[in-house]
Amino acid sequence: MNLLTRNLLILTTLILVSIWAKPVIADDTNTQTNTSGSNTNITGGYESTTTNNNDGQTNTTTSTTTNSTTSNGAGIPPPSANSPSYSSMSQDVCSMGVSGSISTGVVGFSGGKHVIDENCERIKLAKVLQDFGMKVASVAVLCQDARVHAAMQSAGTPCPFNGKIGAEAQALWDKYPELRPDYEEHLAKLEVIERVDAELLAQQLKEAEEEAARVAAEEAKKAEEEARKKAEEEAKLNEEVIIHIDPEPVVVDRD
Repeated sequence: MNLLTRNLLILTTLILVSIWAKPVIADDTNTQTNTSGSNTNITGGYESTTTNNNDGQTNTTTSTTTNSTTSNGAGIPPPSANSPSYSSMSQDVCSMGVSGSISTGVVGFSGGKHVIDENCERIKLAKVLQDFGMKVASVAVLCQDARVHAAMQSAGTPCPFNGKIGAEAQALWDKYPELRPDYEEHLAKLEVIERVDAELLAQQLKEAEEEAARVAAEEAKKAEEEARKKAEEEAKLNEEVIIHIDPEPVVVDRD
Protein backbone atom coordinates (compact mmCIF):
# COMPACT_ATOMS: atom_id res chain seq x y z
CA MET A 1 0.00 0.00 0.00
CA ASN A 2 1.59 3.29 -1.08
CA LEU A 3 1.55 6.46 0.99
CA LEU A 4 -1.22 8.16 -0.96
CA THR A 5 -3.54 5.16 -0.57
CA ARG A 6 -2.81 5.03 3.17
CA ASN A 7 -3.62 8.73 3.57
CA LEU A 8 -6.90 8.31 1.69
CA LEU A 9 -7.78 5.38 3.98
CA ILE A 10 -7.07 7.47 7.10
CA LEU A 11 -9.16 10.35 5.75
CA THR A 12 -12.06 8.01 4.98
CA THR A 13 -11.87 6.58 8.52
CA LEU A 14 -11.99 10.06 10.01
CA ILE A 15 -15.04 10.95 7.91
CA LEU A 16 -16.86 7.83 9.12
CA VAL A 17 -15.94 8.66 12.74
CA SER A 18 -17.31 12.18 12.31
CA ILE A 19 -20.59 10.81 10.97
CA TRP A 20 -21.08 8.30 13.77
CA ALA A 21 -19.72 10.43 16.64
CA LYS A 22 -22.20 12.20 18.89
CA PRO A 23 -21.23 15.37 20.77
CA VAL A 24 -21.23 15.10 24.55
CA ILE A 25 -23.28 17.91 26.07
CA ALA A 26 -23.64 18.36 29.80
CA ASP A 27 -27.14 17.99 31.16
CA ASP A 28 -28.38 21.21 32.73
CA THR A 29 -30.43 20.87 35.90
CA ASN A 30 -32.64 23.42 37.56
CA THR A 31 -30.12 24.29 40.23
CA GLN A 32 -28.03 27.32 40.94
CA THR A 33 -24.44 26.91 41.98
CA ASN A 34 -22.31 29.91 42.86
CA THR A 35 -18.57 29.31 43.12
CA SER A 36 -16.01 31.94 43.93
CA GLY A 37 -14.62 33.27 40.67
CA SER A 38 -16.99 31.28 38.42
CA ASN A 39 -20.70 31.13 37.85
CA THR A 40 -20.99 27.76 36.12
CA ASN A 41 -24.72 27.40 35.71
CA ILE A 42 -27.61 29.75 36.40
CA THR A 43 -31.17 28.60 35.95
CA GLY A 44 -34.36 29.89 37.46
CA GLY A 45 -38.03 30.55 36.94
CA TYR A 46 -40.30 33.50 37.54
CA GLU A 47 -44.04 33.16 37.91
CA SER A 48 -46.54 35.98 38.44
CA THR A 49 -50.30 35.89 38.87
CA THR A 50 -52.66 38.84 38.41
CA THR A 51 -56.31 38.76 39.45
CA ASN A 52 -58.81 41.43 38.40
CA ASN A 53 -62.29 41.65 39.86
CA ASN A 54 -64.58 43.92 37.90
CA ASP A 55 -68.32 43.95 38.44
CA GLY A 56 -68.36 40.47 39.89
CA GLN A 57 -66.15 38.97 37.16
CA THR A 58 -62.80 37.51 38.08
CA ASN A 59 -59.95 37.33 35.53
CA THR A 60 -56.78 35.51 36.48
CA THR A 61 -53.60 35.75 34.34
CA THR A 62 -50.56 33.60 35.06
CA SER A 63 -47.19 34.30 33.42
CA THR A 64 -44.23 31.96 33.81
CA THR A 65 -40.72 32.90 32.68
CA THR A 66 -37.79 30.51 32.75
CA ASN A 67 -34.24 31.78 32.26
CA SER A 68 -31.26 29.51 31.72
CA THR A 69 -27.71 30.79 31.39
CA THR A 70 -24.67 28.63 30.83
CA SER A 71 -21.26 30.15 31.22
CA ASN A 72 -18.96 27.11 31.40
CA GLY A 73 -19.04 26.31 27.58
CA ALA A 74 -21.16 23.17 27.86
CA GLY A 75 -22.77 22.19 24.55
CA ILE A 76 -20.60 24.51 22.42
CA PRO A 77 -18.78 22.55 19.65
CA PRO A 78 -15.05 23.07 19.17
CA PRO A 79 -13.86 25.40 16.41
CA SER A 80 -13.54 24.00 12.86
CA ALA A 81 -10.28 22.31 11.89
CA ASN A 82 -8.46 24.20 9.14
CA SER A 83 -6.34 22.46 6.50
CA PRO A 84 -2.66 23.45 6.56
CA SER A 85 -1.32 25.39 3.61
CA TYR A 86 1.32 23.66 1.46
CA SER A 87 3.28 25.12 -1.41
CA SER A 88 6.11 23.88 -3.62
CA MET A 89 8.28 26.86 -2.61
CA SER A 90 9.73 26.96 -6.15
CA GLN A 91 8.44 26.74 -9.70
CA ASP A 92 11.28 24.34 -10.61
CA VAL A 93 10.16 21.69 -8.12
CA CYS A 94 7.72 19.11 -9.44
CA SER A 95 5.61 18.67 -6.31
CA MET A 96 2.24 19.77 -5.12
CA GLY A 97 0.68 20.10 -1.72
CA VAL A 98 -2.25 18.01 -0.58
CA SER A 99 -4.05 18.75 2.69
CA GLY A 100 -7.34 17.98 4.35
CA SER A 101 -9.22 18.43 7.59
CA ILE A 102 -12.22 17.06 9.40
CA SER A 103 -14.01 18.25 12.51
CA THR A 104 -16.80 16.81 14.63
CA GLY A 105 -18.70 17.97 17.67
CA VAL A 106 -15.99 16.42 19.83
CA VAL A 107 -12.65 16.57 18.02
CA GLY A 108 -11.06 17.89 14.81
CA PHE A 109 -8.18 16.65 12.66
CA SER A 110 -6.10 18.20 9.90
CA GLY A 111 -3.04 17.16 7.95
CA GLY A 112 -1.16 17.52 4.68
CA LYS A 113 1.90 16.49 2.68
CA HIS A 114 3.78 17.03 -0.56
CA VAL A 115 3.23 14.74 -3.57
CA ILE A 116 5.84 14.42 -6.32
CA ASP A 117 4.61 14.87 -9.90
CA GLU A 118 6.59 12.24 -11.83
CA ASN A 119 5.25 13.40 -15.18
CA CYS A 120 6.55 16.92 -14.52
CA GLU A 121 9.95 15.51 -13.55
CA ARG A 122 10.09 13.43 -16.75
CA ILE A 123 9.37 16.47 -18.92
CA LYS A 124 12.05 18.57 -17.18
CA LEU A 125 14.66 15.79 -17.48
CA ALA A 126 13.88 15.34 -21.17
CA LYS A 127 14.23 19.09 -21.74
CA VAL A 128 17.61 19.22 -19.99
CA LEU A 129 18.93 16.27 -22.01
CA GLN A 130 17.66 17.93 -25.19
CA ASP A 131 19.52 21.13 -24.24
CA PHE A 132 22.71 19.08 -23.79
CA GLY A 133 22.29 17.63 -27.28
CA MET A 134 21.34 14.13 -26.06
CA LYS A 135 18.33 13.69 -28.34
CA VAL A 136 18.11 9.91 -28.12
CA ALA A 137 18.41 10.01 -24.32
CA SER A 138 15.74 12.73 -24.19
CA VAL A 139 13.34 10.58 -26.21
CA ALA A 140 14.21 7.54 -24.08
CA VAL A 141 13.22 9.45 -20.92
CA LEU A 142 9.86 10.39 -22.43
CA CYS A 143 9.37 6.80 -23.62
CA GLN A 144 9.24 5.70 -19.97
CA ASP A 145 5.66 6.97 -20.07
CA ALA A 146 3.31 4.30 -21.44
CA ARG A 147 1.36 6.87 -23.44
CA VAL A 148 4.47 8.20 -25.19
CA HIS A 149 5.70 4.66 -25.88
CA ALA A 150 2.38 3.69 -27.48
CA ALA A 151 2.30 6.93 -29.50
CA MET A 152 5.83 6.35 -30.82
CA GLN A 153 4.87 2.79 -31.75
CA SER A 154 1.77 3.96 -33.60
CA ALA A 155 3.80 6.61 -35.45
CA GLY A 156 6.24 4.00 -36.78
CA THR A 157 9.17 5.47 -34.81
CA PRO A 158 9.77 2.97 -31.97
CA CYS A 159 11.43 4.08 -28.77
CA PRO A 160 15.19 3.48 -28.38
CA PHE A 161 16.27 0.14 -26.93
CA ASN A 162 19.80 -0.22 -25.51
CA GLY A 163 21.24 2.23 -28.01
CA LYS A 164 19.29 0.81 -30.95
CA ILE A 165 16.80 2.88 -32.89
CA GLY A 166 14.43 2.30 -35.77
CA ALA A 167 13.92 -1.26 -37.04
CA GLU A 168 16.63 -2.67 -34.74
CA ALA A 169 14.92 -1.21 -31.69
CA GLN A 170 11.55 -2.55 -32.88
CA ALA A 171 13.02 -6.05 -33.22
CA LEU A 172 14.26 -5.90 -29.61
CA TRP A 173 10.91 -4.62 -28.32
CA ASP A 174 9.20 -7.51 -30.12
CA LYS A 175 11.71 -9.93 -28.57
CA TYR A 176 11.31 -8.57 -25.03
CA PRO A 177 7.74 -7.21 -24.88
CA GLU A 178 7.66 -7.52 -21.07
CA LEU A 179 10.00 -4.51 -20.88
CA ARG A 180 7.49 -2.22 -22.52
CA PRO A 181 5.95 0.34 -20.12
CA ASP A 182 2.60 -0.33 -21.80
CA TYR A 183 2.93 -4.12 -21.65
CA GLU A 184 -0.59 -4.77 -20.32
CA GLU A 185 -2.18 -2.47 -22.90
CA HIS A 186 0.03 -4.08 -25.57
CA LEU A 187 -1.29 -7.53 -24.64
CA ALA A 188 -4.87 -6.25 -24.77
CA LYS A 189 -4.25 -4.82 -28.25
CA LEU A 190 -2.69 -8.09 -29.43
CA GLU A 191 -5.73 -10.01 -28.20
CA VAL A 192 -8.02 -7.70 -30.17
CA ILE A 193 -5.85 -8.02 -33.28
CA GLU A 194 -5.73 -11.81 -33.04
CA ARG A 195 -9.48 -12.04 -32.50
CA VAL A 196 -10.26 -9.78 -35.46
CA ASP A 197 -7.76 -11.60 -37.69
CA ALA A 198 -9.28 -14.94 -36.73
CA GLU A 199 -12.77 -13.66 -37.52
CA LEU A 200 -11.61 -12.31 -40.89
CA LEU A 201 -9.85 -15.59 -41.72
CA ALA A 202 -12.95 -17.58 -40.84
CA GLN A 203 -15.04 -15.26 -42.99
CA GLN A 204 -12.61 -15.63 -45.90
CA LEU A 205 -12.63 -19.43 -45.59
CA LYS A 206 -16.41 -19.43 -45.51
CA GLU A 207 -16.59 -17.22 -48.59
CA ALA A 208 -14.03 -19.46 -50.37
CA GLU A 209 -16.05 -22.56 -49.57
CA GLU A 210 -19.26 -20.90 -50.78
CA GLU A 211 -17.50 -19.82 -54.01
CA ALA A 212 -16.12 -23.31 -54.59
CA ALA A 213 -19.57 -24.82 -54.04
CA ARG A 214 -21.09 -22.30 -56.46
CA VAL A 215 -18.48 -23.03 -59.14
CA ALA A 216 -18.92 -26.78 -58.71
CA ALA A 217 -22.70 -26.41 -59.02
CA GLU A 218 -22.33 -24.31 -62.16
CA GLU A 219 -19.90 -26.80 -63.70
CA ALA A 220 -22.20 -29.71 -62.87
CA LYS A 221 -25.14 -27.89 -64.38
CA LYS A 222 -23.11 -27.06 -67.49
CA ALA A 223 -21.96 -30.67 -67.87
CA GLU A 224 -25.53 -31.87 -67.49
CA GLU A 225 -26.71 -29.43 -70.14
CA GLU A 226 -23.99 -30.51 -72.53
CA ALA A 227 -24.84 -34.19 -71.98
CA ARG A 228 -28.50 -33.47 -72.64
CA LYS A 229 -27.70 -31.61 -75.85
CA LYS A 230 -25.43 -34.41 -77.02
CA ALA A 231 -28.12 -37.00 -76.35
CA GLU A 232 -30.67 -34.97 -78.29
CA GLU A 233 -28.28 -34.63 -81.26
CA GLU A 234 -27.62 -38.39 -81.33
CA ALA A 235 -31.34 -39.14 -81.21
CA LYS A 236 -31.96 -36.75 -84.06
CA LEU A 237 -29.26 -38.40 -86.20
CA ASN A 238 -30.72 -41.85 -85.58
CA GLU A 239 -34.13 -40.71 -86.81
CA GLU A 240 -32.69 -39.28 -90.05
CA VAL A 241 -30.82 -42.48 -91.06
CA ILE A 242 -33.20 -44.75 -93.18
CA ILE A 243 -32.11 -48.03 -94.81
CA HIS A 244 -33.89 -48.77 -98.24
CA ILE A 245 -34.09 -52.46 -99.47
CA ASP A 246 -35.36 -53.26 -103.09
CA PRO A 247 -37.62 -56.38 -103.03
CA GLU A 248 -37.12 -57.17 -106.72
CA PRO A 249 -33.90 -58.86 -107.83
CA VAL A 250 -31.70 -56.99 -110.18
CA VAL A 251 -31.21 -58.78 -113.51
CA VAL A 252 -27.82 -58.47 -114.90
CA ASP A 253 -27.37 -59.15 -118.60
CA ARG A 254 -24.24 -61.17 -119.12
CA ASP A 255 -24.27 -60.86 -122.90
